[in-house]
Amino acid sequence: MRTQLRVIGLVVVASLLWITPMFAVSQGAKVQSKARKFKTQYVGTASWYGEKRQGLKMAKGQPFDRQKLTAGSWYFPLGTKVRVVNVKNGESVVVTITDRGPNLRLHRILDLSEAAAERLGYVGQGLTPVFIYPVPSFETKAAGFDSGLTRTPASQGPGELEAKAIAVPM
Repeated sequence: MRTQLRVIGLVVVASLLWITPMFAVSQGAKVQSKARKFKTQYVGTASWYGEKRQGLKMAKGQPFDRQKLTAGSWYFPLGTKVRVVNVKNGESVVVTITDRGPNLRLHRILDLSEAAAERLGYVGQGLTPVFIYPVPSFETKAAGFDSGLTRTPASQGPGELEAKAIAVPM
């Protein structure tokens, strides 16, 4: 009987010793995941595609046009505008992410359209080191001339102006 109790006690202690560190590790992972910040700037190799892909359907559902400033990337959501800077010559261009790619096993971070590659000056090379970061979008709307947001002195009658000027609280 004592041997059975010792074995049961040993199993309970061993399981507690095994579970406690596992619980601590899982709690640490939860804290790390909340504190993790998404990477917004990338440095890597970019390639380009042109005539062979012309007209093929992209991830966004539209046909590819090699003359538009578009790109394919796994790192940014579709529709994101990013600035791509050629590290070798300093040229830059703003493109819209409209496709997924390149293949991750090729160790490239971006596939540009032929028009974007021409602006960056590396069409003859095929590959180039680039720096990528998203461009914030600002949607602005012009206010109408007669929008009625504020009352200007010109829209008020002379009597109102005099009444306001005379009526001073004491």
